[in-house]
Amino acid sequence: MLSRRHFLQGSAAAFAAGPAFALSPRPVGAATSLTLTAGAMPHRLPGCSADSLLWGYNSTWPLELRVQRGRPFEAVLKNALPDHTAIHWHGLRIPFEMDGVPYFTQAPVEPGQSFRYAFSPPDPGTFFFHPHCDTITQLGRGLAGVLVVEDPRDAGLFDHDQVLVLKDWRVRRDGSFEDFTTDAGAAKAGTFGSVRSVNGAAPPEIVVRPGARLRLRLVNIDLTRIPMLGLRGAAQAAIIATDGNACTPFPVDGWRLGPAMRADLGVVMPATEGAEVFLEDIWSTKPRLLAKLVTRGAALRRDGAQPALRLPEAELPVPDLKAATELDMALLAGHADPKMEAWAKANGVSIDELCLTRKVFWSINRQSWPGMGPGLKPDPLYELKAGRSYVIEIFNGTPHLHPMHLHGHTFRVVASTEEDVRPHWSDTVLVRPKERVKIAFVAGLPGDWMVHCHIIEHQETGMMGYIRVA
Repeated sequence: MLSRRHFLQGSAAAFAAGPAFALSPRPVGAATSLTLTAGAMPHRLPGCSADSLLWGYNSTWPLELRVQRGRPFEAVLKNALPDHTAIHWHGLRIPFEMDGVPYFTQAPVEPGQSFRYAFSPPDPGTFFFHPHCDTITQLGRGLAGVLVVEDPRDAGLFDHDQVLVLKDWRVRRDGSFEDFTTDAGAAKAGTFGSVRSVNGAAPPEIVVRPGARLRLRLVNIDLTRIPMLGLRGAAQAAIIATDGNACTPFPVDGWRLGPAMRADLGVVMPATEGAEVFLEDIWSTKPRLLAKLVTRGAALRRDGAQPALRLPEAELPVPDLKAATELDMALLAGHADPKMEAWAKANGVSIDELCLTRKVFWSINRQSWPGMGPGLKPDPLYELKAGRSYVIEIFNGTPHLHPMHLHGHTFRVVASTEEDVRPHWSDTVLVRPKERVKIAFVAGLPGDWMVHCHIIEHQETGMMGYIRVA
């Protein structure tokens, strides 16, 4: 087998005008069993003169699956890639054995092999799935999909339901990939892509009828970029779910969507034909378009008062803040561990084969873990008891942002030293430099659950650990 660094290379192009397409109401998801074949596929990215060889599932990018809350779901991963892989179901509270972390919850799925994932998703919302080994390369090439867990309680709230996947690509104008990581990027804010895309294309123009009610599900699967959302021109608009979980609606403008984070927007279009609504990344002085919504046709006529832009409440284990055990988590610079190199050399394997990197820049609680591999498992950051409440104060002692993700749990963001927090449910929280953020949760199913930064270069250069739930 070729090493992944020999086989994979990746970077740069422009942002062209996107296609127009009309939305139609989505049917309730009915998928209960399917095969997910991970393989290479040609795809023309914005501004490129030739196709790039992406990695995806079932020759579709991005693949979107819709399933029913609480119903048994089965997906058989077939690996048609030149490298081993697995599927992590990001944000889902499912059994540890299904979490999809090679060398940790399962053996890696080698080329030509298969693995069966089976679970009943307990929570509705917007989730996604991706590999959890050599993620920089595999996700850098696009290996990810979206999983929408439908909730019968949402029926009739929206006329249209649309997923918008945000991702940058490190491609040249001829479609070939540049290196997916650099030391300079990994040690700072990450190595940014030069081609931005929405659903693998330029920002779309979405055509709907005047007065339509839309649910826009934004999924940031980028390895690095953190957009700041802005929306203008709508009759009404609000963020109605964070990381797929219903929240008290709040304004769209200014919400930071870190890597792996999701935001569901409820939008009511103006009642006039030809109206335009702009969804943008407003972080820089010149906003970047993410999608344009346009009204065409006869206005939708509705009888009586319309329901508020609000989803039914999330049904999650509520932590007892008064009885919770308090823990500290410090995000800091890291240091190289010579034991990692010595172990690999003594066992006759290369670090490249073990989902490891040779550089260490980051740590959690002064413990660096730059990847997974047999025999290289450190001690857990904490040992928790299932069913008990915990509050973790995350301190960012670095000069860079870190979107911190906890596997297998949905936590409540309850406090920050930098802003007045709107308490909300999340599985990935963005922690700013010198900020202290408190998250609260009930320890869930038994297992060793990963916690890491979802700027993937930070994860793979040390900012990763795990908590043990017994």
